[in-house]
Amino acid sequence: MTGEAGTVARNIRGAAIAYGIALLAALVGASFLLLAAYLWAAARFGAINAALGFGAGFLVFAGIVVLVYRLTAKKRARRRAERRKSDFTALAIAASIAALPELLRSKQGLGALLGPLAAFLAYAVYRENSPKPDGEEAGEETPNPDDSTKP
Repeated sequence: MTGEAGTVARNIRGAAIAYGIALLAALVGASFLLLAAYLWAAARFGAINAALGFGAGFLVFAGIVVLVYRLTAKKRARRRAERRKSDFTALAIAASIAALPELLRSKQGLGALLGPLAAFLAYAVYRENSPKPDGEEAGEETPNPDDSTKP
């Protein structure tokens, strides 16, 4: 197990170094492309106008990035909450499964398991036998008041 973990760590380190070098090369390449675009704009429109245009363009780009980030913040927060909830559910299930053998060995534990189960079954029987609201008998659909197919 330790040897495999070391192999995985070496692979991850090698990938990180390769991607770091690639990122550095991409940033240098993008910088030269940006410099070339600036030099072309400076030759065509003048140095001051090119600098003002590039400055304004980058400020607009930064504003758009911040705006998109803020507009998607609620979706990201909802995803994080769902992930936390599913992680907590998985943790609770794992803890329950781990504690189940110990609970089944003792009389108090068995009672602790059977009590909620009996309450759940009693509630299910109650719901099944409780009177339904008007028009909602088992298998019967409630009439739609907007139904224009009435004779």
